[in-house]
Amino acid sequence: MSVQQTKFWIKDIESRSITVDMLTVCSYEMNVYLVKLTIGDITGLVYEGDSPKRFHSSQFIRDAFDSCNILAAQMLHESPYDEMIGNPESVQRACTLPFSMGQPY
Repeated sequence: MSVQQTKFWIKDIESRSITVDMLTVCSYEMNVYLVKLTIGDITGLVYEGDSPKRFHSSQFIRDAFDSCNILAAQMLHESPYDEMIGNPESVQRACTLPFSMGQPY
């Protein structure tokens, strides 16, 4: 079974109630988050126009997906720590953490 890649547009998500199997918050730099959704066998980033939608806080993410039925959520954090202090790149750079979608947070 292969996973199909696509783009999800935020305007479509906010205008209807959908069930999301996995919502992944991708944390790349301080206070900038991208969101990847998996719905069935389709996975993709959330877009606004031609670019991935940038969220500036975890609460903005919760608010944007409040009408959705989120079955599971996680945060994927890639740390540049080893690179910053001159160590060789770590094999395990990404850290996956639970992410609560409950309101109010």
